[in-house]
Amino acid sequence: MTAPSHPISRRHDIDALRALAFALVIVYHVAMYYVADWHWHLKSPHAAEWLQAPMRALNLWRMDLVFLVSGLAFGLVRRGQTVAGIVRVRSWRLLLPLAFGMAVVVPYQPYAQGVANGLIAPGFGAFLLRYYGGSTWPAGAFDGWEAGITWNHLWYLAYLWAYTLVLALLLPWLESAAGQRLRQAFTGLRGSALLAVPVLPLALYSVLLWRHFPPTHDLIHDAWLHAVYFTLFLYGYWIGLDAGLWAELVRLRWRTLAGALLVLVLFSALRGVAVQQGGWLARTAVRVLADLYLWSMLLAILGWAHHRLNRPWPWLRWAQEAIYPWYVLHQTAIIVLVVALARWQLGPVLEPLVLLAGTVLVCWAVTAVVQRVGWLRPLFGLPKKGAAARTPAARPSQGLPQMP
Repeated sequence: MTAPSHPISRRHDIDALRALAFALVIVYHVAMYYVADWHWHLKSPHAAEWLQAPMRALNLWRMDLVFLVSGLAFGLVRRGQTVAGIVRVRSWRLLLPLAFGMAVVVPYQPYAQGVANGLIAPGFGAFLLRYYGGSTWPAGAFDGWEAGITWNHLWYLAYLWAYTLVLALLLPWLESAAGQRLRQAFTGLRGSALLAVPVLPLALYSVLLWRHFPPTHDLIHDAWLHAVYFTLFLYGYWIGLDAGLWAELVRLRWRTLAGALLVLVLFSALRGVAVQQGGWLARTAVRVLADLYLWSMLLAILGWAHHRLNRPWPWLRWAQEAIYPWYVLHQTAIIVLVVALARWQLGPVLEPLVLLAGTVLVCWAVTAVVQRVGWLRPLFGLPKKGAAARTPAARPSQGLPQMP
């Protein structure tokens, strides 16, 4: 079944929100090197405890926003494409960069982590021979040592491909009369119902799954995150370009922002007590508060983005194509720079600034090369040269965001 083709108004806010969401992921990963007591591949000697509070406030919704925006993009790209066509295009755009990234971009990350842990001998060439040869590794050598290979930050591409496939398979029902009634019930939510009703599935997942399935990012044993992320992916697909719902999001933007901040304060006040003294019931109740904060913040972000970002920003056309390669490259760039900067001992103020600026510079420079070399473009999720001009779904003038 082919979705009907309708005129698509240009939606700069969705494109800008996607770019800013991925930019936030990059900044977050730079900060992960410095936040105390949180596991990451490498840790700074200047790790700071005060970073935990702002990082936790971001962590409760940053990837949820990415999957919601990816669902929006799926709904827009769906227009005019068959189910088979969208699966074929999305698989090419997601799985090829994932495979290339795992083979070429990511390997320095487990190498640097293993050397820092004292479990892998220095020598990147020797490491690669073992890595590509399917070698076993000492326990805890790097994240993913059990499998012998890792996708690290590229887990998002695998998850997004899986959700894309599932949603594509569900499209015949979702686009049926019954499915359209369910979508209209969602997009028809207004006021407090828009805040409360979509949280209910998220809260149910927290009650039933959260304790039993902590996040792993290994695709197989991640039931809680799959339930949350796929639901938000579906919400994004349902939201689409529904004018009434977007108008309501704008109308509620102050209320949802204030509500999110109030819930965050309550969550922060109760979390420490629940973790230290409460049983599983108290911890689950605080987790449900986090769900309410998450959804309130997403509503606020969507409302403010539509209110403020729906204009032709000069940087938007560049960001549309650059953000996917930046996502693939950024974490390896961070770790390469972390290792290089360690010998300079720049201190807890200058070093983070240099690290962030260096990451931006490396991603910009490599992406500039990728954009100009035809055979490199698909490896970083970009269409071949000239394809964007020939494919309506890729034209920025139609407001269709390029997806990871």
